[in-house]
Amino acid sequence: MKIVVAYSGGLDTSVLLTWLKETYSAEIVAFCADVGQEEELDGLEAKALRTGASKCYIDDLREEFARDFIFPMFQAGAIYEGQYYLGTSIARPLIAKRMVEIARAEKADAVAHGATGKGNDQVRFELTAAALAPELQVIAPWRQDRFREQFPGRAEMIAYAEKNNIPVLASAKKPYSMDRNLLHISFEAGILEDPWFDASAEKAREMYVLSVSPEEAPDKAEHVELVFEKGNCVAIGYHDLDSLLTDLKITGVSYDSDNHAKLNPLQVMRVLNKLGGKHGIGRVDLVENRFVGMKSRGVYETPGGAILHFAHRQVESLTMDREVMHLRDSLIPKYATLVYNGFWFAPEREALQSLITESQKNVTGTVRLKLYKGNIITAGRKSPLSLYNPDIATMEADPTKAYNQNDATGFIALNALRLKVASRVHAQK
Repeated sequence: MKIVVAYSGGLDTSVLLTWLKETYSAEIVAFCADVGQEEELDGLEAKALRTGASKCYIDDLREEFARDFIFPMFQAGAIYEGQYYLGTSIARPLIAKRMVEIARAEKADAVAHGATGKGNDQVRFELTAAALAPELQVIAPWRQDRFREQFPGRAEMIAYAEKNNIPVLASAKKPYSMDRNLLHISFEAGILEDPWFDASAEKAREMYVLSVSPEEAPDKAEHVELVFEKGNCVAIGYHDLDSLLTDLKITGVSYDSDNHAKLNPLQVMRVLNKLGGKHGIGRVDLVENRFVGMKSRGVYETPGGAILHFAHRQVESLTMDREVMHLRDSLIPKYATLVYNGFWFAPEREALQSLITESQKNVTGTVRLKLYKGNIITAGRKSPLSLYNPDIATMEADPTKAYNQNDATGFIALNALRLKVASRVHAQK
């Protein structure tokens, strides 16, 4: 038997790798996806081989993640339950997609993951596998009684690692768990399981990685300009952009006539994360409804995503037809739920995406934002495809004579008819 295992090199997945090899008498292929978690990947292949893997794949998926997952989702304006930018949710289908591709290339019999039986990730991984490779068996050790009985806690895992010469650095567990990718960092469990705990308090500030607290953000606001084409951000303007690009080691960038740097989706996310983090933008503390039925408290940092989402809406406000916008907006909760629940590769999400793509064909323009102490403030927006006509909207005389105010009399009368009829009927009762 051959199994492809989602592997990070930490204690949990290292123990998992050895346990699967031992329990199933299997050949193990390790797979680590780089989706922007910034974890140390040097030496990971050697560690996987020492732990018992026959091969280890370490794939940089950041460009694909930004281009084919984050950007299409942000075209949809998707936010789950009005607050969550779906950072973890959108990464899982990509990781699972690559895992099943490797499994097929390796002619493996199964894929395995270390997601627990209480979370959403198990669903996201396995629904993706079902959609893309239904012939593969999926092994979820945390849903097996024998695994949980053998490893009721971290101490047992450390002892198992020592006994089997598994090369892991086991340290005192943080009072929370953390998951990072290009779009966000999520924090949950431990001290955060108490929804009354103030995650913005000074004692919790050391938890954050991507952003400063709004109180510690610069006292002076900064402006940034985002250029959109067909609903995607393609360029950014900022007063100290050259220095920022140098700091991020982004090279070979060209500029448009307005001195905006032309960037690919990965570069856009990296630049906006840096700017948003500097100004304390994108922190979200929420209690969400998991797909498996329970509520969960999570704290998230999404600095770049928060800016991108806000800016995108500003360009849409100028360029999208009213009824198209309202139709798309009515579908946001459904789209966001599909992403959250793991149905990225389901036909209904793909059908919705076709509508989203069509709705974005005229979402082209530039928005200027002011970033200040956790706030994103609109400082201007413009578009060559703007549907806003100041001559029509003006409170002064309309030089175009496109709108006759007298027409509103009949418009209101027709819309008021059903209200008048209902009011008279109810008055009679």
